[in-house]
Amino acid sequence: MIEFWQMETIAPEIYVRPGTHEVLSWRGRSVALAAAMACLGVLLIAAKLNPSRSGVGSHRQLGLQECQFESRTGLPCPTCGMTTSFAHFVRGQIVASLWVQPMGTVLALLTTMVFWAGLYIAITGRPAHRLLNFIPARYYLWPLLIFGVVAWGWKIWIHVTGRDGWG
Repeated sequence: MIEFWQMETIAPEIYVRPGTHEVLSWRGRSVALAAAMACLGVLLIAAKLNPSRSGVGSHRQLGLQECQFESRTGLPCPTCGMTTSFAHFVRGQIVASLWVQPMGTVLALLTTMVFWAGLYIAITGRPAHRLLNFIPARYYLWPLLIFGVVAWGWKIWIHVTGRDGWG
């Protein structure tokens, strides 16, 4: 039997805060920082580029070749417009980013989220993998894949109908 004076020290588990937090090693923090810096690099490069008015071709400012898929078939490839979409996104032109390549907007948003999450993990040492375990991969990977295919269909439609580009 528990005496009255002992009851004050016993708290239900739901109210007890964990005493220790899992902290990543310096290697884990370094990986998180590297991921954050890589994402920041992508976003900074996008900020330096001028979004192409035609909706495709912003990557040419980086010295890359034109899209061979588009030049051979006359249709945009699944990634056509991604660089232009990123360039619009980093300028806060979300509607323009969605128009030229919807999947580019989603990837730019995910890049931004990974930057901030990586920076948080690198600074605090707290792992974020447990957050990903709350939602099974099938609930976000399949919708992302389907959205990517629909976004490609959108890009083909605006290209074929002459609505490609912004501004």
